[in-house]
Amino acid sequence: MKVGFIGLGVMGRAMASNLLRAGHEVTVWARRAASMQPLLELGARPADSPADCARGADAVMCVVTGGDDVRAVALGPGGVIEGAPPGCVFIDHSTIAPSAARDIACELAARGIDMLDAPVSGGERGAIEATLSIMAGGDAAVFERMRPLLAAVGRTLVHVGPSGAGQVTKACNQLILCAFIEAAAEAARLAQANGVDFGCVREAMSHGSAGSRALELFGGRMASRDFAAGVQARLHHKDMGIVLAEAAGLGLAMPLSASVWQQLNALMAQGGAMKDTSALLTVLENPA
Repeated sequence: MKVGFIGLGVMGRAMASNLLRAGHEVTVWARRAASMQPLLELGARPADSPADCARGADAVMCVVTGGDDVRAVALGPGGVIEGAPPGCVFIDHSTIAPSAARDIACELAARGIDMLDAPVSGGERGAIEATLSIMAGGDAAVFERMRPLLAAVGRTLVHVGPSGAGQVTKACNQLILCAFIEAAAEAARLAQANGVDFGCVREAMSHGSAGSRALELFGGRMASRDFAAGVQARLHHKDMGIVLAEAAGLGLAMPLSASVWQQLNALMAQGGAMKDTSALLTVLENPA
């Protein structure tokens, strides 16, 4: 298939590479030209704008930071909407608010462009190994038509429901993940306060009912006190903001989510935005 790819950070670069390896024709665009160079060396074509990236494409895949970023590349001046042919599918792998995904899908549909909101889970390793979990909202027939592209970047492909449903699923995923990370931080602090090595505690727990991917990855970084690598806390802070905004709009009580978001707020205030989210442990060690 002919596919455009927008956003070449850690996730996007790996995903676009896997599309090329699967034999798809890939055109790439990123705000920084240097970000495109590794993909050009693998055979991708450079684009001058999101609109150029979309010209003649069967689909355009996107991984950027937030809802405003997605709206800009999809609908803004020089955006996908100006270059995509009718029948093209805009596949957004970013994590944004469900309402934003629905609004963007509606505006694209008016121009004959389909959309799947298809956020991913699995992190950098999943992106590199093409084992991401992809949760998609949008038309089921469009999802099936795009399955060859999605299968090139992910292993678990689930059509959840109509537009916005993929982002609802991602919000649920992030709610549980961030709660697990905070729970791991509190467990680490409890072990630490008792003079017990959390590395040993984590190893013991990992083979029991508390074992999880979050304990493996984020708990491991807490044990080694490696807060530099991994997922930047600012991204999980954004995600939990989406969760609470959705809860507020629906009149739902989310006490655990609110507590975790406050801990993330504290981490931001302590200068931890660019650190891995495992740095939540430092908030417990140094309460304001």
